[in-house]
Amino acid sequence: MHLVQSRRRPGTRGITGLSEAVVDLSAIRDNVERFRQRVPQQVLAVVKADAFGHGAVPVARAAVEAGATWLGVARADEALQLRAAGLSVPILTWLYDATELVLLGDLDVDVSVSTVAELQHVAAIPSVHSVHLKLDTGLHRAGSAPDQWIELTRTAAHYEALGAVMVRGIWSHLSHGDAADAVQSTRQLQLLRTGAGLANRAGLRPDVVHLANSAGALTLDAPDTNLVRIGAGLYGIDELGIGLRPAMRLLSKLTQVRRIRAGEGVSYRHDFVADRDTTIGLVPIGYADGVPRAAGRQASVLCRGVRMPVIGRIAMDQFVVDAGELAVEPGEPVTIFGDGSVGEPTVAEWAAWAGTIPHEIYCGIGSRVPRRYEEGSR
Repeated sequence: MHLVQSRRRPGTRGITGLSEAVVDLSAIRDNVERFRQRVPQQVLAVVKADAFGHGAVPVARAAVEAGATWLGVARADEALQLRAAGLSVPILTWLYDATELVLLGDLDVDVSVSTVAELQHVAAIPSVHSVHLKLDTGLHRAGSAPDQWIELTRTAAHYEALGAVMVRGIWSHLSHGDAADAVQSTRQLQLLRTGAGLANRAGLRPDVVHLANSAGALTLDAPDTNLVRIGAGLYGIDELGIGLRPAMRLLSKLTQVRRIRAGEGVSYRHDFVADRDTTIGLVPIGYADGVPRAAGRQASVLCRGVRMPVIGRIAMDQFVVDAGELAVEPGEPVTIFGDGSVGEPTVAEWAAWAGTIPHEIYCGIGSRVPRRYEEGSR
């Protein structure tokens, strides 16, 4: 436990439940604008997985207000949610079932296509779908194998001539998008350029060609693409240190405070045994809510301007912190993570403690944690 310089943010005592995730929509806007200032391409804001746990509809609206011209989601139901909320910008989805294609077509949602068989399913639907043909340039996950690309583009041109589909995009996905040297990304770009050229020979004239993710948008010189997909960077995951703002703070409070004596253990199996008399506090949020159990031996939280270590095992619904000799009471606000500006842990720290990435921490914040939206928490 150590002291840090702290200035309490407004509202940290105002948690009406046990915990909440506070999302600063002005940070979302700032992050979109930061990318728009740095890259010439249009911005597609990736709001899959409920916008990395931040809330798909509010985040999507903020991103579009800041100049994002596209939205991207993984699953069909995520796209339908955005349309139901009144968002009218182009939306691309890349994971869907054939039974969902009618709804996607009726609501003008673009779909990704990797194979001739997928294209045939799309073309068989009465609605005319806009499709993005995906070429596998090295990630080896989804996308057309290079030796099948000519057949896919020619078949797409055939269906387009029949009025069954419209090819709106050509795209691929970086495997080393966060690598500063962009060597592998440059190889993938060359393959995509070749693929786009072959599509052009087949008679296709897509509106957008896209490859780069948040980091790749900054490291990859790709003037012949006209769209970048911003996911991690949208939420302030700053892989290249360009001054992005984390948008989420995870807050809770102490619900119980007690003294324990030296030699007494805490939580399951007594992995922690006190080496002195101390005060402990109960924080009512656990791994069912997205606080990673694996982080427990190293983690800390901010309470009363002090980094208090998590002691004992993080349980499903709660964990315990060591307050030492600090006088604390039930109801004291606890910041589990934030942007670090007042000394609290960041999501990057929690990811390091858990041996994972910030993306997983954000996506893991469960439905029992209410989201609250605000503007300009700084």
